[in-house]
This record gives sequence, structure tokens and C-alpha cells, in this order.
Amino acid sequence: MNTLMQAAKRCIDCAAPEDKVALTCEAFADLRAGALSLAADGVQPAPIGAPGRPLRPRLVMPRAVPRRGLGSAEGQAALVHAIAHIEFNAINLAWDAVYRFRGMPDDYYRDWASVARDEARHFTMLAARLARLGHAYGDFDAHNGLWQMAVKTADSCRARMAMVPRVLEARGLDVTPGMIRRLRMVGDGVTANILEVILREEIQHVAAGTRWFRWCCEREGRDPDTTFAELLARYVPAGLRGPFNLDARRAARFNAAELADLGAAG
Repeated sequence: MNTLMQAAKRCIDCAAPEDKVALTCEAFADLRAGALSLAADGVQPAPIGAPGRPLRPRLVMPRAVPRRGLGSAEGQAALVHAIAHIEFNAINLAWDAVYRFRGMPDDYYRDWASVARDEARHFTMLAARLARLGHAYGDFDAHNGLWQMAVKTADSCRARMAMVPRVLEARGLDVTPGMIRRLRMVGDGVTANILEVILREEIQHVAAGTRWFRWCCEREGRDPDTTFAELLARYVPAGLRGPFNLDARRAARFNAAELADLGAAG
């Protein structure tokens, strides 16, 4: 029987977006059908490198990505493209969480395979919307910040769960409601409706990060709140920037102390 780790590696390495989505959906279906083993395959994970991706979009520094207003069709397409790029990276991030960190409970692997399937569906919805706007994934420049954090945290599941779902992806919980409002103001209810779906499901993805971050802390005898603060100081020395969607973060299992700190910072 093939293992989920082998399927995860195939998904990570696949470069064509449509094929990566198809492999992701196939792997998740096989896992649910019992056709993939959750047992470790006996092979140590390869050192983290660049995941499979198409030649475009061109990757640039974050500050080099042009800012466009939503008052034009081009600006709306650029926003959809930026979110599609995040979701494409999120497929790789979820599969790398499966592939890289061994010795976790079976539910951990099921959670992140499910997240990968959700991210693939999000990417598909956004790619279809981008096509309706006259563009395709790759037409605009993008940056690689999400994957850079994956590289930095490749040696620690605890750090990965803290920094990717609970920091970078949680930022999406903060900013997406504002994007939805602005899209509705300019009459793009179709994209706004897609983002409503993504926001609801991303809350659960961040909650999975919270669950497994705390599990890692308990396994290692660490206090989660102190550990999260230490990891923030190490990986995000400038601190988190508000405003924060405290209701969404509460639903994603941020605790009262964390929410109080965020409320003060925001």
C-alpha cells in the first residue's frame, strides 16, 4: 500500500497547478477510502527545497508587488490573483506538514490532508474567477513569503504550527472581511462570495494549527503561551500588526490571554 507521505511528496513536487489540484483531491479521496497508509514509509523526509510550481508567476520581493486599487477590472483581477497565489502555496504548505513531521498522531495527518484538499478547492474557485476576469494564474507578479516561513520552520513541527497557520494564515482572517466589503462596494459580489467561503474554512485551518501547536507544546512540556511569544520574537521580531479579527481568531481557538494581547496591540 502506498503511504500518505509518498502521496504528499508527489503533490508537493508537482509543478502544474491543475495536476497538483488533481493529485491532491485523489490523495484525499484515497486516504478516506483507506487506500493510503498513515504509517511512516521508513524514509526520512528530504531536506526542504522549492516546491513544484509553474514558471509563472514571477516571484519578486513583497514590496515589489504593485498595489492596485479595486476600481478597475485589472485591480480586481490582481487581487484575485494574489489570493490564488496564497492558496496555491497553501496546498504545498499543508502537504509539507504531512510529509515533513513524523511521529504525530493519525488525526494530525488527516487534518492536514483535509486542509490540502480545501486549499486546492479554493485555488480552483479563484482560478476560475480569474479566467472570467480575462486572466490566468501567472499573469501577475507574486512573492514567496509563505514558503520562506516553511523553510525557516522545517526543523520543528511546533514552530511550523505556530508560525504558518497561527501567524501567516491567521492574518487572512484579519484582512479578508475588509476585502469582502470593498469588493461588494465596487460591485464584485462574485469574488466576495468566494472569499466568504474561504474565510469560513480558513478559520478551521487556523484552528488545526492551534490544536497541533498546543499538542506539540504538551508533548515537550512547554507552556503554549510562553512558547508562542518566544517563537514570535524569534520569527516575527517586528511583532504582529493589527487590526485583528478577534471573533475569527476566537473561533480559531486563540485563548483569552492571546486575544487580550492582540486587542491591546490592535
